[in-house]
Amino acid sequence: MHPALNIAIKAARRAGQIINRASNDIDLLKVASKQPNDFVTEVDKAAEKAIIETLQEAYPGYGILAEESGVTAGKGAQDEYQWIIDPLDGTTNFIHGMPQYAVSIALAKAGIVEQAVVFDPNRNELFTASKGAGAFLNERRIRVSRRTRLGEALLGTGFPYREFDKIDLYLAIFKELAEKTAGQRRPGAASLDLAYVACGRYDGFWEFGLSPWDMAAGALLISEAGGLVSDLRGDANYLETGNVIAGTPKVFAPLLKLVEGHLPESVRG
Repeated sequence: MHPALNIAIKAARRAGQIINRASNDIDLLKVASKQPNDFVTEVDKAAEKAIIETLQEAYPGYGILAEESGVTAGKGAQDEYQWIIDPLDGTTNFIHGMPQYAVSIALAKAGIVEQAVVFDPNRNELFTASKGAGAFLNERRIRVSRRTRLGEALLGTGFPYREFDKIDLYLAIFKELAEKTAGQRRPGAASLDLAYVACGRYDGFWEFGLSPWDMAAGALLISEAGGLVSDLRGDANYLETGNVIAGTPKVFAPLLKLVEGHLPESVRG
């Protein structure tokens, strides 16, 4: 296992301990709203602090992009490396006691994600991947599902709550997919949704308006598990655009084609 992946696992488990302890006293949490439908708690901040401390102790020269604290530049010869961190993906679920949230940590080199960890502290499920070395769930190799038809596929998705102007577009796509798939699920934690594609629980995933920390780790998991990931044009710019399509090799193509068919030029990318 790559040394940086080991450190990321250590950081994710440390954050998971903080989250699990706090889940026993949710009613006592201080909750603030960053924008409509987007919340932050003292747990998010404490988990992020623990992650950053662990990562910086091992790799002090690496940069950081974290949901709560923003960008910290790398230093010296190591400035091409950047950790991409979501300390608690699914905060809204967490504060409502719904056990669907995760810690997500990725490491990118010159913008290319090379290491990934998604940790579900509720189920003690640890998803990991290193570029070129495969994807794993609790040290067991995982692959995307073998489903080949969109009509048989179970998809994950998420409402574009950061981009309300896309709701009508989203609902139109959702409606057609509801008619042409086995079903869609919207649990509310994109990093876990992507991890579920990687291990075959979902056959595909699509969403608009995500942030890099929502996708970076999960996207590498899918690629290393034999799946495909792109933006809405079929390109690899999803971390920049925030729009993502993912799936098994056979489900991905018709899913992308269906979504593209709804898109005005102004929102493609």
